[in-house]
Amino acid sequence: MRSDVSTNSSSLESLVFDANRARGAVRFDVHAREGVTRRGALHESGSLRVRFPSPEGEGLSGVFVNTAGGVAGGDRFDVEISAGEGTRLTLTTAAAEKVYRAPGAAAELNIALKVAAGAHLSWLPQETILFDRARVHRRFDIVLDDAASLLLCEIVVFGRTAMGERMEQGEFVDRWRLSRGGRLVFAETVRLDGDIGAKLARPAVAKGGAAIGTALIVPGNEALVERIREASESFVGEVGISAWNGFAMARFCAQDAAALRADMMAVLARTGAALPRLWLN
Repeated sequence: MRSDVSTNSSSLESLVFDANRARGAVRFDVHAREGVTRRGALHESGSLRVRFPSPEGEGLSGVFVNTAGGVAGGDRFDVEISAGEGTRLTLTTAAAEKVYRAPGAAAELNIALKVAAGAHLSWLPQETILFDRARVHRRFDIVLDDAASLLLCEIVVFGRTAMGERMEQGEFVDRWRLSRGGRLVFAETVRLDGDIGAKLARPAVAKGGAAIGTALIVPGNEALVERIREASESFVGEVGISAWNGFAMARFCAQDAAALRADMMAVLARTGAALPRLWLN
């Protein structure tokens, strides 16, 4: 009898937990009208929203807002964006995204980006902060026309270093797939799980650093790589940059989010990218 009660209680708690998981989705497209980028159809659901501040020049800026206040185990967020021919779109987040401890299922973040000929998309969210024992699976699926351009930057911080906190245990799976002109040109999956703190301490992984970042630049070539390397003396952390298959990629590793963010901004300045206002506050 007691065993049945205990089992029923556990099942009820599981059902309540599942019912309270956050779900959010944003899907929209943009198109060019008389040389100015305009928003097309917009779909929002759950706790994920996107807001469009006053237009700046001919491009359009969007800011994602997660009204759930963070990401917890079992949550799922989906973003699907299509940039039409000749458009210019910059996307960021209202604040750093926090991923909290997950006792059960991992959170899922799915981002699909499609960029047409002559269009440019800048994906520049503020950093993602993983709390101790957080579990999250993130997926990027990017489809570019041969004549499209892209700037995609992501910063991941393992613990709130400013508060003296570090991520010791957990799971982080990051899957990126980039197709250009109908061909898969880049595929990568990063997996950190279990004793993440010990793994980050290894010299070949992060050498004790708590922040990592990636900047994907399309198109990119050796001339761009050399231009970025000219700023190497100003870097606080470690930065590596290379180009192949018609795009460039910079990798970042630093002791904390502030140092990595400074290095990321130094690299982006060399690309001529305009940073969102929220990055400069």
